[in-house]
Amino acid sequence: MSTTHYQSPLCSRYASDAMQRLFSQDHRSHIWRRLWVELARAQSELGLPVSVAQVAELEDHIEDIDYDLVCCKEAELRHDVMAHIHTYGACCPDACGIIHLGATSCYVTDNSDLIIYREALLHLRDALRRVMGNLAAFADRYKALPTLGYTHGQPAQLVTVGKRVCLYLQDFESDVRELDHLLATLRFFGCRGTTGTEASFMSLFGGDTAKIDLMNEKIAAAFDFDSIYAIASQTYPRKEDSRILNVLSGIAQSAYRFAGDLRLLSHMRQVEEPFEHTQVGSSAMAYKRNPMRSERICSLARYVMVDALNAPLTAATQWLERSLDDSANRRISLPEAFLATDAILRLMHNVSGGLVVNEMVIAKEVERYLPFIATENLLMSAVKKGGNRQEMHEIIRRHSLEQSARLKQGEDCRLLEALAADELFPLDAAEIAAEIRPRDFIGRSEEQVTLYLRSLALELPAAACDEDICL
Repeated sequence: MSTTHYQSPLCSRYASDAMQRLFSQDHRSHIWRRLWVELARAQSELGLPVSVAQVAELEDHIEDIDYDLVCCKEAELRHDVMAHIHTYGACCPDACGIIHLGATSCYVTDNSDLIIYREALLHLRDALRRVMGNLAAFADRYKALPTLGYTHGQPAQLVTVGKRVCLYLQDFESDVRELDHLLATLRFFGCRGTTGTEASFMSLFGGDTAKIDLMNEKIAAAFDFDSIYAIASQTYPRKEDSRILNVLSGIAQSAYRFAGDLRLLSHMRQVEEPFEHTQVGSSAMAYKRNPMRSERICSLARYVMVDALNAPLTAATQWLERSLDDSANRRISLPEAFLATDAILRLMHNVSGGLVVNEMVIAKEVERYLPFIATENLLMSAVKKGGNRQEMHEIIRRHSLEQSARLKQGEDCRLLEALAADELFPLDAAEIAAEIRPRDFIGRSEEQVTLYLRSLALELPAAACDEDICL
């Protein structure tokens, strides 16, 4: 690793090797050559003066990329695509004259982007479903464990640990559905000419539009795309980038919600992220056990959500048939968004697979607030035993306020004892205790988890061995 030049932390610390390879210059360069091969192959098959031998020569040298020559040519020509064309031609002397025939730079740049984005989306889809698998297993395990619910950040009715996790799981389910829709509707750009009119191919094919369409269909099929844009300019529609980054932003939003809540639960010592035996929480405070991974998920998620604004700004300012001011932005914003989302899901997989539930802490918090939560049931039971509803309500209200004040002074809640000792309240201690069973206050939580997980019917990818994550 270089220590004298800046390196993106996304590569040196966070993103997987697999995602980094997808966006590497080497991978992109090989796709460019494959695109040139398929263009030549389609033109040869459709009768243009491109021989089978020339196509074979191009195919034989896909892997033979002289990057030193590419750099020299780009410095000379100030054009990256032309630098690669000249370099390719240098090792394919018989085919050099037909490389890139009728095409523009966007033939290789835009189509390769779409190919790489699709590969990266498929990679994220597998990662996302592994996270969902972890969360589903966790939700099933803790579907019946009562825990205090919170609305407005304040204690509310009981839920279960598993029911709460299903909320996060449902968010990720929405993300994977959006991702699947994007993959199903992602189209190939094709070879469309300088302003998308295919004028160069009208000349090459003598006005035979059927052959132009067939050429594009052949190239698209070679890369497993079943459709191309019906109409385009020099580039594929930049709205497509908005769709892509919106999906990544959605994943980031879901991950942030999960990790943000986990940080709150960690503060309350109820549920915690994994913490290795030798892990250091603080260089100064040796006792600290900070939720570092959850914090990192939130940090990266904020980056992705903000980065997603780049695409709509680009899509809105294309200047007629195109403007090149999108190029530098897209070279950074799209790959970095994929790398950051990949990093988020790697962390999510690690955290969701090792969550620590402190059941005694949760039970104590339930016990602390359950008397207040149970007061409605106690009111009903008191009325059934002959009490006046309004008088019983006032008794419960008065004792509740007194005991709430005790809690705020750091004292224990004695609400049940106070009600049992009140001569005007008709229920004794045993009758009150019978109303205080946590499972009676979780509603349909357990059933909801079971039904939801059954409807989810996750088909998970094969478990992948996590690469070491620098934490």
